[in-house]
Amino acid sequence: MTKLDPAGKPFAAAHFIDGRAISGGKGAFENRYPATGELIGTVPAADEAIVDQAVTAARKALKGPWGKTSEQERAAVLRKVADGIMRRFDEFLTAEVMDTGKPVSLASHLDIPRGAANFNIFADQVLTLSAESFRMATPDGAGALNYALRVPRGVIGVVCPWNLPLLLMTWKVAPALACGNAVVVKPSEETPSTAALLGEVMNEAGVPPGVYNVVQGLGPDSAGEFLTRHPGVNGITFTGETRTGEAIMKAAATGVRPVSFELGGKNAALIFADCDLDKAVEGTIRSVFANCGQVCLGTERVYVERKLFPEFVARLKTAAEALRAGNPFDKATTLGPLISQEHRSKVLSYYERARKEGAEIVTGGGIPNLKGPLAQGSWIEPTIWTGLPETSAVIREEIFGPCCHVAPFDSEEEAVALANDSPYGLATAIWTTNLARAHRVAAQVEVGITWVNSWFLRDLRTPFGGSKQSGIGREGGVHSMEFYTELRNVCIKL
Repeated sequence: MTKLDPAGKPFAAAHFIDGRAISGGKGAFENRYPATGELIGTVPAADEAIVDQAVTAARKALKGPWGKTSEQERAAVLRKVADGIMRRFDEFLTAEVMDTGKPVSLASHLDIPRGAANFNIFADQVLTLSAESFRMATPDGAGALNYALRVPRGVIGVVCPWNLPLLLMTWKVAPALACGNAVVVKPSEETPSTAALLGEVMNEAGVPPGVYNVVQGLGPDSAGEFLTRHPGVNGITFTGETRTGEAIMKAAATGVRPVSFELGGKNAALIFADCDLDKAVEGTIRSVFANCGQVCLGTERVYVERKLFPEFVARLKTAAEALRAGNPFDKATTLGPLISQEHRSKVLSYYERARKEGAEIVTGGGIPNLKGPLAQGSWIEPTIWTGLPETSAVIREEIFGPCCHVAPFDSEEEAVALANDSPYGLATAIWTTNLARAHRVAAQVEVGITWVNSWFLRDLRTPFGGSKQSGIGREGGVHSMEFYTELRNVCIKL
């Protein structure tokens, strides 16, 4: 138990299979509090037998009462799950902050409420889900009726990231269950707790055993690989880095299983001189530094119209230096640590590369000087660079830390070209008060989601996903339902 935890003993994560928490597998791994490096506990690592047990439980559940539930019944259960998360809000909040180190001010307003909201939004969505029907002529004149049925895909393997553990896991589990599937969740080894804790809420809400399962472990030659290559899994959904997505896609090719991926990004912000400067600076600070830069939709490339460039950089520097690192459970803290020492080493390697390549370090570039237990945490300084060429790895590769490079542009056409010069295509933010320009530029940027004069503003009914190497498929609203169901056509001769 960490000295900085005000809420009591952290949740002890384990596997959750067939309605109960279990241990077992092959060895265990450590779960550490990123803010101090202190050991929270050890977590069992699933072997192939444990994963097979989870998949078997899920397949059995589909043949039981869950497989015969109506949309209305499933929607009612999902609402109970949402209520259960909110009823145990403080437990989920503590588990999430202890696993990630993110400030309680962020997790309490984003991660936990959205985790509950995902179940409510898909409870609504499943009740309005429709399918096609057509009348057709026949040679005898009697005609025929064709109609489509949506049926569950089966057992869904859900492989989750560590940056927004509860939010992104429930973003997949909620629509999968709404459509009548069963799931086996593999949370990140960095953030095992909330997925396991959700199993208790599932039981309280009346979700039948085997419908929701969790296997703990790592990726290669561990739970992740065992799950994605298991022949009893009918579809795989994954959020995480592109290289892992490629490995999962290869595993899914055996058995021709469908995949839904939200992968890496190197997102750009375009700041035009006619923007509302206060709002553009505030929005860019959020998009670069929220969750210590560990957001797939975050901004790492900032392009500013040249005549605004010096003032914007100066304002961004002042705002970045006002961020407050500290105890994540202190509501005044606005910047948490990175997820681990290993990830910090990766981010610091890019800081060093930028320095060697001659970047102008506007602010940051190192490790903050924190005192007491926090000195042992995975802390890093928010960092802003200018002056690097567009060919630099710092500009080309996803860093996933609290940093950005700022560069000037001279025309709208140049801004669009710079934004699109990336193998990724996840998100962008455009800051302008010119409505015609906003529509014109948004239509040309090659990304899955474009924000104009905002960032991270989400209507959960809209399509969400990436282009190019940033993903396959779309999530949100009916678009999620399309992945978690299969269509069957019925033709009736009249």
